[in-house]
Amino acid sequence: MAARNNAEYDPQHPPLTVGEGVKFGWYIARMAKRGIAGETVYQGDLEKKVDRLLDRARDRAEKNAKQNRK
Repeated sequence: MAARNNAEYDPQHPPLTVGEGVKFGWYIARMAKRGIAGETVYQGDLEKKVDRLLDRARDRAEKNAKQNRK
């Protein structure tokens, strides 16, 4: 079932560009691979990258939402 596009801005789930979506998938895949290696494997670096990616997307979405209101 296809998801429908929601026009309202949700700060928890900002819209991602195609490039951001690819990076997000790549980071999640790397985290999964490290997870298979064991629970003691450090994943903090990848978690920080994902957080930064989502923060940039959130900032861009907020900026676009403000511009669209005017």
